[in-house]
Amino acid sequence: MLSIFIKNLSILKKFLFINFLVLLVIGILTLIYFNSIQSSLIKDKTFNHIKTLNNTIENLNRLKIEFNEKDIRKFLFSTRFLFQNLDRVQIFDNNFKLIGDTDTLDLDPRAFSKRLDIVEMNDLNKDINKKEKKSEIKKKNKSSKIILKLKNYSNSSQFGKPYTFIEESYDHFLLITIRNVITNNKNVGYLAIIENANDVKAAINERKNFIIRTAIVVGIVILIFSFVLNRYFLKPIRNLVTYTKIIKDKSKEKSNIENIKNRNDELGILSKSLDEMTNELNKRIATAENYSTDLLHEIRNPLTSLKSASEIISETENKDQRNKLVGIISHDVERIERLITDYSQMLKDEAAISSEKMIKVDLKNIVKSVVDDFNSIYESKRSIGIKLKTNGAKEYKILGIESRIEQIIANLLENSISFSKDNQEITVEISKKEDGRLSLVVLDEGIGFSEKDTNKIFDRFYSNRPEKFGEHSGLGLNIVKNLVELHNADIKATNNKNKGAKVEITFPIV
Repeated sequence: MLSIFIKNLSILKKFLFINFLVLLVIGILTLIYFNSIQSSLIKDKTFNHIKTLNNTIENLNRLKIEFNEKDIRKFLFSTRFLFQNLDRVQIFDNNFKLIGDTDTLDLDPRAFSKRLDIVEMNDLNKDINKKEKKSEIKKKNKSSKIILKLKNYSNSSQFGKPYTFIEESYDHFLLITIRNVITNNKNVGYLAIIENANDVKAAINERKNFIIRTAIVVGIVILIFSFVLNRYFLKPIRNLVTYTKIIKDKSKEKSNIENIKNRNDELGILSKSLDEMTNELNKRIATAENYSTDLLHEIRNPLTSLKSASEIISETENKDQRNKLVGIISHDVERIERLITDYSQMLKDEAAISSEKMIKVDLKNIVKSVVDDFNSIYESKRSIGIKLKTNGAKEYKILGIESRIEQIIANLLENSISFSKDNQEITVEISKKEDGRLSLVVLDEGIGFSEKDTNKIFDRFYSNRPEKFGEHSGLGLNIVKNLVELHNADIKATNNKNKGAKVEITFPIV
């Protein structure tokens, strides 16, 4: 259930919830630590109490002290060295009556110092009078609490063993240890050692204050970090999510992705990449839609012609006319087949290009390979020769995809051959410009371009060869242009000075 609850939280709430759990665990461990520290400190003091109690009981039995006020008072004077490090010692008879108290009227405080000087009686009387002026109410309250504990102790399983308890007030942290006194197998009274253990309380309070201060600082740091996390990271991420939803739902709602794109960190780079990817995807969708529309338009014309010819041919008896109509039908079928084939290949190329990576390649080696292949075909077939010229550079490195560059050169050569007559020559020139860019030029001796705007030849389904309508789809040069732009290169078509056409591609510096 907890894992499901956490999964449904936002990143900020997950962060705060996890920090809350961590602080909760730390708090529990802190409480356990405080208890263990307090127990450890109390245990050390209790050990001294038990040692004093055992010594006192041993002396009481050895001296055969009777549990009455007179004998106990003499005992306290004679054995004052036993209690010199203690704040207060009380002695009760078997009926829980207080018969001796070092803090009220029995002993001079100097009896608990390490000096063993003889105490003068006058000073002792003065001190006793001062002590008698203390608040009797406070003393009675403390004694009554101890008596109540003694009564409970006498009926508990701890009877016969030292028993320690804490009496805590606003300004006192008292550690009290009690034990019964047995003489001749008979319980004759009780001893109580009372020590002001404010040092234990101070040590614990010091640790508490330190941990509380640390917790406050950590809490403030977490809040500040949460604010920064939400403001500078989570909020932009939410905006990116909103942006993707807007695209998904084709909503006209505006997004503030432009603000995120201005950032110089990873989120800015991510938003730029996401926006570019979206634009590229929209561009591809628009291109695919335009391709489909254009293809439909291009197929409709031969289909209309095909339909008309098929209707007439059944009514025509003239053999020459029938043969002419059959030729038209065959021509239209070739045209449709060519359109579909080239269009299918173009879609495959589009999908393949997105997964291909550009590397450094030698343009001269690629061109030479394609030129050799075409020469082996067209020199014997139509006596058309293709020559390769360079300006003498050692290497012609570009950043590109080898198979796509081969496709560019092959399409250009096919276009030039289709315009050329038998026994004509085609020249391919490679040169390095002064600015470091590489130039690839294809020259032919054909009829050249009749268009005033030669950029038209790169449009989809454009063809100025009506006499060879079925042999060309009008996609070849458009594919060339797309592949050239993929390589961040430029393409330009012009008429040659003497005769024929000239197509030049300029590749950027590697």
